[in-house]
Order: sequence, then C-alpha cells, then structure tokens
Amino acid sequence: METARRVFAGPIEFLLSAPKLEFLPEPKVPEIAFAGRSNVGKSSLLNALTGRAGIARTSNTPGRTQELNVFDVGDPLHFRLIDMPGYGYAEAPKDVVRNWKALVFDYLRGRAALKRVLLLIDARHGIKPVDAEIMGLLDKAAVSYQVVLTKGDKIKPTALVGTAKAVADIARTHPAAFPHVLTTSAEKGEGIPELRAAVVAALT
Repeated sequence: METARRVFAGPIEFLLSAPKLEFLPEPKVPEIAFAGRSNVGKSSLLNALTGRAGIARTSNTPGRTQELNVFDVGDPLHFRLIDMPGYGYAEAPKDVVRNWKALVFDYLRGRAALKRVLLLIDARHGIKPVDAEIMGLLDKAAVSYQVVLTKGDKIKPTALVGTAKAVADIARTHPAAFPHVLTTSAEKGEGIPELRAAVVAALT
C-alpha cells in the first residue's frame, strides 16, 4: 500500500476524451479501466483514488460520460487510467446506448494494453441484471476484472459485509472475475488505500 500511495502521490493528468477507439493514445503503457452504472459514483471514486478533487468531473445527471476519458499516471508515464462511459441509464436515447456499446465492446476486445477492469457496484443495491450482463461481456472478452463496491458508507456495516459476501459469491462463478471484492467510500476515504494497491498490483 505504501508503494501505491507513492505512485498516486506523483503526477496524474487528464489526457483526452476518446469518442472512438482510434482517438486513444498508442497503447505503450498498461491501462486500468473503470466501469459501472451511470450513478454508481465512478467519478467520485476516481477523484478519491487520485487524491485530486476535480480530476474526474462529477455530475448529477446520469449518463453524462459518453467517451473514454484517459488519465496519465507518472512522469515518466507509468500507466493510464481509463474512465469508461457509465452503463444502464434507462433514459438514454437508443442511438446513444448503441454507440456506447460499440465503443466499449471495441475497447474491451481490442486493447492489448488493458490489464484489468474495475467493475464498480453500488453497495446499497448489489449486482443488478445490467451489472450481470457486463460481467458476462467481460467473461466473453476474457478481460480480467475485479468488483469494487462503492458508497459503502451509505449502508450499515453489517449490511455492507453481507453485500460484499453475496457479491463475492457471484464473482466466483465468473471465470474472468478476480475473487477478492473491495469495499470503498469515496466520501469517507474508506478502502481507497486498498484500491490503490489493487491497481498497482494489477499492472504486474
């Protein structure tokens, strides 16, 4: 965790937003991607992870992020964080959903630099059908992923333990899922050191 703390204490910068795969930078360094439902708290978690309050824009409007947002970590460049568009926003127009699926599928299938996807699940709700669908997609694409529970401070500790166990039980049935489930709270900072360590460990 100390190594990870030092990594994230160094330079981290937003690089670009890519509406299509061809706009991404050359895959010269490892990448860690973040996926999750539109209101799962992905931007808040990225801000907490990097220790920079505004590096990922938060919004009260679900489905705002429709591109792959790329962040450079380290100088010299060590690895990249990829903020994937939120999924499962029911009110999104069909063409937006179609474009989202095409972008994400292309990235997951064709990005050799991708080391792991961190799949964010709201601790208050557990795995929803749309999350299970994404887990199946990741299995099919043979992309290693780890489930991270967000908003852990919004439910009672006993309920959080129960949700984490239930989610871990489901994750163990998925061939591409990393068996250990992380629990976090961006607001309280809980689980953030462990998440940083998981990111750094995934690089190797």
